Amino acid sequence: MSRQTIAVVGASQNRSKFGNKCVRAYLERGYVVYPINLTATEIEGLPVFAAVSDVPDRLDRISIYLPPEKTKRLLPELASHSGTEIWFNPGSVDAEGVAEAARLGLEIRSGCSIVDIGLSPSQFP
Repeated sequence: MSRQTIAVVGASQNRSKFGNKCVRAYLERGYVVYPINLTATEIEGLPVFAAVSDVPDRLDRISIYLPPEKTKRLLPELASHSGTEIWFNPGSVDAEGVAEAARLGLEIRSGCSIVDIGLSPSQFP
């Protein structure tokens, strides 16, 4: 059985940021994690990709840690990942972005993707 996959968009090298805590949480749960960041080359020992479209694997989940205006610009790219759960973490989307995601037919979830897998961001100092 293949392991579940996740792309963390807005992954960070800064261990105090939620984009880093998410990478560590999903690694702990056994996921194959693909950090997405425009400037980093490695996060938590993993190679970093510049875009979701660069990931060489089918994604089960995409977790977003970007400000709403950047999330909105990303939505058309995400639309090509049908059947993939897309998590809008707190602060990553506004009402306009949610409406556009729905219009594009994205399978969206709002909430903390770390909590969804039974962990707490506070477990990752």
